[in-house]
Amino acid sequence: MRAIIVEDEIPAKDELEYLIETHSGIDIVAAFEDGLDVLKFLQEEEVDAIFLDINIPSLDGMLLAGSISKFAKKPYIIFTTAYKEHAAQAFELEAFDYILKPYEEKRIAAMLAKLESAFKKEQQPHDEVPSDSNRRINLRKNENIIVTDVNDIYYAEASEKTTLVYTKTDEYSMPMSISEFHDKLPQDIFFKCHRSYSVNLSKIHEIVPWFNNTYIVRLKDIKAEIPVSRSKSKTFRQIMHL
Repeated sequence: MRAIIVEDEIPAKDELEYLIETHSGIDIVAAFEDGLDVLKFLQEEEVDAIFLDINIPSLDGMLLAGSISKFAKKPYIIFTTAYKEHAAQAFELEAFDYILKPYEEKRIAAMLAKLESAFKKEQQPHDEVPSDSNRRINLRKNENIIVTDVNDIYYAEASEKTTLVYTKTDEYSMPMSISEFHDKLPQDIFFKCHRSYSVNLSKIHEIVPWFNNTYIVRLKDIKAEIPVSRSKSKTFRQIMHL
């Protein structure tokens, strides 16, 4: 796996390079201090990952990431910054992770393991590519971006202008509507059962008939009751063979 570091502070660059070499098999092929130099390099070379500081000369990290996100072959982008306030923008750019300085070795090591695992899955032969149920999605928790297997999601619920996403053990807040989030999910697994809910069909444990031809569904492993609206009940019955 080939990567570059984009960092204009030499001590931070050296520390990050040391941590990458210590905790992964990733090959750091170049390091840059200037955003425009990175674009020039990427016109000639391909890399699999970019460790990208935000506050860099010529072209800041966010603008650089925006340009890179339009590439046909998109490298993983891991932002490295001292500033928390750019996390939401990093999420919109589908960054792989958002690492705050000063670096914590355990946090870096965990991110690198996750990165190498994601890259390995991406490199599998076509006939071994994981199914939709194993696709990954970026979820937000505080300032962190958590790359999550979509099948680990149990359901999503609208909450004002955001969407709350629930796994077996955690809760995430997404800066988008429930419809926008549902559209990012594999449609053969997730069903928008109500204007405020999207549910993972594979996690349904019990279906309870409710009033006016509606239903309540209960899920495996977690205590949650999800409504199926009247307008969605016919489709739901067809999907669940009721």
